Amino acid sequence: MSGPLSGIRIADLSRVLAGPYATMLLGDLGAEVIKVERPGVGDDTRAWGPPYADNGMATYFAGVNRNKTSRTIDLSGVEGIAQVRALIAESDVLVENFRPGALDAMGLGYDALSAEHPGLIYCSISGFGSGEGASLPGYDLLVQAMGGLMSVTGPGPGEPTKVGVALVDVITGLHAAVGILAALHHRDQTGEGQRVEVNLLSSLLSAMVNQSSGYVAAGVVPGILGNAHPSIAPYEVFATADRPFVIAVGNDGQFRALVAAVDRAELADDERFATNPQRVAHRAELKALLEGALASRGAGEWQEVVAAAGVPCGPINDLEHAFALAQRLGLDPVVEIRGVPTVANPITLSGSPVEYRLPPPPLGE
Repeated sequence: MSGPLSGIRIADLSRVLAGPYATMLLGDLGAEVIKVERPGVGDDTRAWGPPYADNGMATYFAGVNRNKTSRTIDLSGVEGIAQVRALIAESDVLVENFRPGALDAMGLGYDALSAEHPGLIYCSISGFGSGEGASLPGYDLLVQAMGGLMSVTGPGPGEPTKVGVALVDVITGLHAAVGILAALHHRDQTGEGQRVEVNLLSSLLSAMVNQSSGYVAAGVVPGILGNAHPSIAPYEVFATADRPFVIAVGNDGQFRALVAAVDRAELADDERFATNPQRVAHRAELKALLEGALASRGAGEWQEVVAAAGVPCGPINDLEHAFALAQRLGLDPVVEIRGVPTVANPITLSGSPVEYRLPPPPLGE
C-alpha cells in the first residue's frame, strides 16, 4: 500500500451505507480497512438484491466495500468482544454505527477504549445523535422525510418525494471521512486521538445549504418547486419537440445568450425578465415562452445550438448514458479490480493517487 493513508489501519464495525462508504473512501486512499461482520450473515446489504454482480454478490454491498478485508466475529459473546478489542488495539481508527450506547454495554464504548488507547480515533455514526434522538432509528428514508429533504423534492406541491438514492447516508459518510481525516491530522500534531460523531439529520441540514440558510437567516420555509430552482430562473427542465431538456442559466449574460440562441432576443429587454429576481418572480410566464420557442426542434439540436452560445444545458440521461458521457469525456468512470468492475473514486491526486487493491470481499475473506 502506497496511498496517502498508507500505514493507517481502520477497524470497521459499520454496516449498510454511511459507514461503509466512508471507510471505502479511506481504503481507496491507502488505509487498511478490516470489516467486522456477523458470522453467517455479514453486512445487511449482502442480502440486498437484485441486482447481483456476475460473481453473485449483491451490487449494493459491492458498491461500498472495495479495498477491505472481511473478518467474521460474533459480538454476542465474551470471546468475540475480546477479538474485537484485540483488533482495536492494533488499529488507528474505529468506525461504528451501532445504536448509541450499544457498544458501551459491551465495554467497547469511547470512554473505555480511549482510556486504554489514547491515540484511537473513534468515529460514531447515528441517525439523530447520541442525545435525545438516540432511540430513533437511522434509516435514510426516515431522515429524508423528517429532515426536510422530501418537503422540497417532488413534481409539485403536495407530492413530497424521496431522492432516488440514499443520499443522506452518502452525505453522512462523506462528513465522517472528513472528520476522521481531520482527527488524524490533529493526532499527528498532538499524539491525541478523539471521538468523531456525525449523524444523518445534522448532515442533511448542512447539505441542504441554500434551503437551510434561507430558513435560518431569513425565516423562509421552502416548498416543492418540482424541477425549478427557488432562487434562479430559467434553471429547470423544458419540453422540446421530442424530449426534456435542461437549461441552467446562472446570470443575466447567459440569459441574453439563451434567448438570442432560441430566436427570442426581445425577451432580454422585457422588464419581467431583465434581471434574475424579476425572472424568478415571473418564472411560469418565462417557461411558457421558452417552451414555445423550443417546440420547433428536438433536444439534441437545441443542445448544440444553446451550448454553442455558452449557456449550460443538456439532456436528462439515464445511468447508461451518464457513464457513456463520463467515458467520452475521458473521466474513466469504471475501473476493474481483479476482473470485478467498480465505480471509480472521483478524487484525483497528482502525487499519491487513489488505489484499487481489493475487490469487495466474500464474507470472512
